Amino acid sequence: MIEQRGGAISVEPRINDRIRVPEVRLVGPAGEQVGIVRIEDALRLAVEADLDLVEVAPMAKPPVCKLMDFGKFKYEAALKERESRKNQTHTVIKEMKLRPKIDQHDYETKKGHVERFLKAGDKVKITIMFRGREQSRPELGLRLLAKLAEDVTELGFVEATPKQDGRNMIMVLAPHRKKSEVARDTAKVRAVETEVPAAESA
Repeated sequence: MIEQRGGAISVEPRINDRIRVPEVRLVGPAGEQVGIVRIEDALRLAVEADLDLVEVAPMAKPPVCKLMDFGKFKYEAALKERESRKNQTHTVIKEMKLRPKIDQHDYETKKGHVERFLKAGDKVKITIMFRGREQSRPELGLRLLAKLAEDVTELGFVEATPKQDGRNMIMVLAPHRKKSEVARDTAKVRAVETEVPAAESA
């Protein structure tokens, strides 16, 4: 019986003497096409240029290899990945609960919260909670949701139309502006605000 040993598959490209093929299609450090050369010649060119021979397309026939500083390449790739992770913004869904017979003052307060969430680039799940006999009057919930959507139309739009969910009715509002745009604009405003006092003191 043959014992199979599992292990992590390396995703790193093969470099230098780990490339075991008779010939490769060589690309120079500036991206120039050198052509098909023997592996010995490619390795010699790498040593002479004080660079690494990196296999960039192993499935090609012959495999494509490039002369580069592999350490620097890995460092720059890690920096790019970290930067792209930093620029990713996670969409947050806030929730606002209303009663179908909410009074005007409470409605204005809750609407203010919804407007603040939308301005910040967050989605808002609006939940209308029905109790007792209110469940037989779904039009009250629909009317309230339509009014709210109309009142905040400059900041957001209805992403998920109202639907009944047990005793509740739910609608989702989404902002017109993405969270990343809001964050970028906020950073710009802060930068301007810090420059203005400095200019005034001068």
